[in-house]
Amino acid sequence: MAPTDPMDPVAEAFESQRDRLRAVAYRMLGSHADAEDVVQEAWLRLSRQDTATIHNLAGWLTTVVGRISLDALRSRQARPEASYDDGLSELVVTLDDGPAPEDDAVLADSVGLALLVVLESLGPSERLAFVLHDLFAVPFDEIGQILGKSTAAAKMLASRARRKVRAIERPSAVGREQREVVQAFLTAARGGDFEELLRVLDPEVKLSVDTPSGVVVTLGATKIAAGAQLSASAATQGRAVLVNGLPGVMSWREDGAPLSVLAFTVVDGRITDIAVVIDPAKLALMDLPEMA
Repeated sequence: MAPTDPMDPVAEAFESQRDRLRAVAYRMLGSHADAEDVVQEAWLRLSRQDTATIHNLAGWLTTVVGRISLDALRSRQARPEASYDDGLSELVVTLDDGPAPEDDAVLADSVGLALLVVLESLGPSERLAFVLHDLFAVPFDEIGQILGKSTAAAKMLASRARRKVRAIERPSAVGREQREVVQAFLTAARGGDFEELLRVLDPEVKLSVDTPSGVVVTLGATKIAAGAQLSASAATQGRAVLVNGLPGVMSWREDGAPLSVLAFTVVDGRITDIAVVIDPAKLALMDLPEMA
């Protein structure tokens, strides 16, 4: 049970940290429910700990939340399909008619959601290093201790992650360059232009396709380019959308039912991640625009 006694100094100290800990866990896991579970587990561990041995409660709790979240992310990697159900309801898909000045508030929300999508493309260690250091100012030596790595290794992980999220640091979440890169990919896929596909795909690009039988992941530009025509056929017949602020494409069946949703992450002029949802059950969970 969560702390409830206002006279308990440990419970009071924990409550003062709760919002920050929940924010750390949410940035790590991308799910409010999972974040709450992590914070609850952190409290249980604290309640079993001799608090006299804790010299920095905020740092101790951050370490515990980081380790629990890291374990959860690694477990997801072993069972990739487990990370999709909770997150789908939090995806926001809107028709992309280009940015308008009056949409600043909506755009700001989409940037935050886009960050979560980009974070999903990071490895567990990269994600922890970036989230803790860049978003919550945790020193690299503490991050290294959580990861079981050196301070230098923690810095390298954060630097690598930072490069991948750089595309959404600017005020405009989806600019002209990102749209042009996605359009170049779709045009090359439709025309079977293998060389052009390799030009717009990052060498380490990841393609995740959420199908009725599970999530199929393909890694590497060469493999993805070779099969790009399969994923582009529906996309080129669809409409441009924003998926949590990222450039995407949605297509519908003739009866108006959603057929597929694609989201692209573009970093430094190349596509680093493609997420595709074609599972009808998963699509039914999402708040999707109707066919125009």
